[in-house]
Formats: sequence, structure tokens, C-alpha cells
Amino acid sequence: MREFKKSCKLNDVLYDVRGPVVDEANRMIESGIHILKLNIGNPAPFAFRAPEEVVYDFRRQVADCEGYSDSKGLFSTRKAIMQYAQLKNIPDVGINDIYTGNGVSELITICMQALLDDGDEILIPSPDYPLWTASATLAGGRTVHYICDEKSDWNPDLEDMEKKITDRTKAIVIINPNNPTGALYPRDILEKIADLARRHQLIIFSDEIYDRLVMDGEEHVSIASLAPDLFCVTFSGLSKSHMIAGFRIGWMILSGSKAMARDYIEGLNMLSNMRLCSNVPAQSIVQTALGEYQSVKNYIVPGGRVYEQRNYVYQALNDIPGISAVKPKAGFYIFPKIDVKKIHITDDEQFALDLLKQKHVLIVQGSGFNWKQPDHFRVVYLPRVEVLAEAMDKLADFLKTYRQ
Repeated sequence: MREFKKSCKLNDVLYDVRGPVVDEANRMIESGIHILKLNIGNPAPFAFRAPEEVVYDFRRQVADCEGYSDSKGLFSTRKAIMQYAQLKNIPDVGINDIYTGNGVSELITICMQALLDDGDEILIPSPDYPLWTASATLAGGRTVHYICDEKSDWNPDLEDMEKKITDRTKAIVIINPNNPTGALYPRDILEKIADLARRHQLIIFSDEIYDRLVMDGEEHVSIASLAPDLFCVTFSGLSKSHMIAGFRIGWMILSGSKAMARDYIEGLNMLSNMRLCSNVPAQSIVQTALGEYQSVKNYIVPGGRVYEQRNYVYQALNDIPGISAVKPKAGFYIFPKIDVKKIHITDDEQFALDLLKQKHVLIVQGSGFNWKQPDHFRVVYLPRVEVLAEAMDKLADFLKTYRQ
């Protein structure tokens, strides 16, 4: 029988958010072991529910969603997204500048396939959401990681970003609000990134899936609103803000100087047509989700679950000797640092695996987010406080004696 081998490009792809440690956790679960999961940003298993008005509208409309839509999406869906773009002050956006996808993940893959030829470079943050690096690599591009600075609230290091631009660089990716750090980039940082892209004629890709999950009275600013003269692609969706990750509905918005990207847009259109359309039932509730009372906002204010769980885990992590963490401003994630001089660790995947096997707590190691040092890990604070408390107690006990 013929043997089929993995593509050589796949050998270069890292996606440890769902990698070997998670595989081991699944084996343990199948054997009957209870695992405290702090590894994935899926709200549903933690008893977060979608807004009632969204579920009601979905039930009313699903029978009318049996056929294809336009490859970019339903007109009513794209109109609602266009109006949302206007609220975000994103300039020069029409109906045809909006594409819906089966989550933002699908659209990231399409964007990278349309953009990159072998050897083209793209700037991606470190730490990153690893799908960006994986998709760019599979498209034949060379990912160049610029550093986000923990000492500066995890904001991008602009000097590092600029020195990594070459004549092969085609675009800058930002993730704002950030996964895995929970950072929210201030306006002045975004303006400087836009100026950098302007001087080097680069496309800006801005992943803003958590833009409606901002806490502490902070404001999210879309970088596209600051760069009307540049070509920007802005991504968002409902998976996180409306607690419906399984619906798989996301979108991207093209704005600014579209004339400079005419060939690229033709490629996006071709790839969108090839997959026919994104799922129509999920598209049908976008108008309601963006236009009605947003009950999920109750989660991110004092007394709300996300807000209180964020506060708890931030304090609990910083109370553990050898661990420090920057307080997240948005999203579901915190990216704590291990003092590797105090707690000797040289392999963060082994650290995550040992924690899983000994204490039955599942986290993702920092290298899973293309962070080069073995001194960070990501915690998802979606579980209720009592579950987080149990996990933090187990982590603290583990670190008292753990050394590599």
C-alpha cells in the first residue's frame, strides 16, 4: 500500500494550542480522570450562554437559511457589519468591502493564501495567536516575529518592529485586544504602527475579535480608523463577544486605500468564491447581535463573571512565589511569567505536561504562542472563581517543589 507523508510545509507549522499536551489531556479524560481546563477560550463549557434575543432570532430564521448566500455573505448581515464599521470610525467601507467567514480563523487563512508568495515576509507579534503564524507559513511566507514588551503592558516594541522590516515585508499583523496577553493597545501606539506601515507601504491586518470585551472603562480603537490612507483589513466576529464560538461567524472589513491592493482583492474574491459562502444560519443573527441590547456586556463590568474572574486570577497568580502577571484589560486570557531562576525550567512544554499529569490542570505553554523563552504560560479565566481557586491552589502546590 502506498504511504502518504505529511507535507513538508506542515513540518514547519506550530499549533500547540491544540497540540501534544492537549492530546495527553484527552487520553486522561478518556480514562476517567477529571481535568481542570484552563487552555481554550470556548465559553460554552463554562456555562456562558448566548444572549436570549440572539437565540430567539436564530430559531425564527434557521428554516429560511437552507441555501447558499453570496460568497461574501447575506446582504443584511454585511449591512449590519458596515454600520458597525461606521461606529468604529473605520473609513470608506461599502457592502462589497465586507466578507463573512466560518469564524475569523477561516478568513485569516484566506488572507494569507491571497497575500504571500514563497519567501515573502510578514510581521507577526510574539507572543501571537498561533493561527496567524501557521497560516502564513502554510501560504509559503516567512513569519518574522516582533516582540511585545511585558514591561510596557505587553504593547508592541516599535523599535523591534521597525528593525525587522525588509524589502520582502508585505504586511504587519496586530492582535488588539491581544490573545494571549489581554493587552489593549492605546491610541498613540496604534498611530505609531500606522506611521510605520505608511513609511514602508505595508498592509495592516488587525485581529479585533475581542473588541467588545474591554474592561475597566477602557476604549478599543480600531487602527483602521487612524489610517484612512492605508490598506487595512480588520477582523472581528461574535464567537467571543456573544459566547457563541460554535456558531462560527466572523468577518473582515477592507478599508482605506483599496486601489493599492486591487490584485490582492481579486485574489480574496476568488478564494471566497471557491468555498461558496460561510454558514448561512449563523450569518442570519449578526444583525440582531450587533443592533440589539448586548446582554454580554454584563459579564465585563464589576460583579460580572468575566470581570470578577479576571480580578481573581490576576491576584491569585501574583500571590504564587515565582509567578508574576500583567493585569489583562480585555478578553479571557492572562499570560503569567515564571521566574526560571527561582523555579528552574528549560522546557515549557514539559512543564505543562508535568502539571497536567501531576495535578490534572491543563494550561498552554508560552512556546505555543511563538514565545521563544520557556518562562510563560497562558491561563484562560472563563471557569468560575471556585474552579479557578482550585486550579491556582494546585499550581501553587506544584511549583513548591517542581524543578527541571
